[in-house]
Amino acid sequence: MDDRGGSFVAVRRISQGLERGNNTCHSTSAEAVAGSAAWLGRGLSCVCAQRREGDARPSFDLTPVQEECLQRLQSRIDVPYDSSVLDHQEALKTLWNAAFPEEELHGLISEQWKEMGWQGKDPSTDFRGGGFISLENLLFFARNFPKSFQDLLQKREGDRSVWEYPFAVAGVNITFMLIQMLDLEAVKPRALVGATFLKFLAENDSAFDLLYCITFKLMDHEWLTMRASYMDFNAVMKSTRRQLERELLSEDITRLEDLPSYNLLTR
Repeated sequence: MDDRGGSFVAVRRISQGLERGNNTCHSTSAEAVAGSAAWLGRGLSCVCAQRREGDARPSFDLTPVQEECLQRLQSRIDVPYDSSVLDHQEALKTLWNAAFPEEELHGLISEQWKEMGWQGKDPSTDFRGGGFISLENLLFFARNFPKSFQDLLQKREGDRSVWEYPFAVAGVNITFMLIQMLDLEAVKPRALVGATFLKFLAENDSAFDLLYCITFKLMDHEWLTMRASYMDFNAVMKSTRRQLERELLSEDITRLEDLPSYNLLTR
C-alpha cells in the first residue's frame, strides 16, 4: 500500500452466504460502489548488515542461494498482466473456475467478475498494482487452501460489515504490500524483515505465495477484530503489516509454518 491514489469498489453485504523455479531452491449478492482511496499500487544464516554511503538504511549481504532465489522471485514480480497473452487468459479463467466451480464464465470481460471483487467487468485493469504474480498468488491460495479461499471470498466467518472489502482487489493490494514490505525489488534487502524472508525463500521456492495466503487470512482477522468497514481498509492493512513483521522477526520462527497466523489457514 502506498500514497498513490486509486479507485476502489466497496462490496455491500446483502446476505451471508457468497512457478517459477523449483523447490530445490531452498455468493452473496453484492452492489459495487465507486469511490477513491489508495487501493492499488504495486535462524538467519550468512546475512550481514552493511550501511551504504549516502543511504540511511543498511543492506544485507546474501548467500549465493538466497541471491539466486531472490532473482527468480524478482523475475516473477517483473511480469505485468497482459490480457493478450494466452497463458494469462487461461490463468484468469482457472481462477474463476476455482472461485465459482458451478457458474459458467461468459467471458474474460463480463459483469460476472464483480462477484469476485474486481472493480469492473475487466479484471485486467486491476492488475496494474500487482502484476501477473498477484494472479498467481490468488491461484496458489485457491489450490492450496481452498476452504480459507472460499471463506474469504464468500465472507463466511465473523460478524461482517455492511460494506465489505472487495476480495480480489484486496488480494492485489496484499501482493503489492508484501513486495514493498520485504523490499523485493531491491538488489539486496534493506530491512531485517526482508533479509529474514529470504532465508525462508531459500528453503522453499513457494515461500512468497505461502506468505501471501497467511497475510490474506491475517488481514481478514484484523478486519474482523477492528470491526472495520471499507473506509478503514488502509488502517487494517497497516495493522496487518505490523503484526506480520512482528511474527517474521520472532526468534523462534524457523519456517513460515511456525508463524502464529499460519494457524488461521484451513485447507
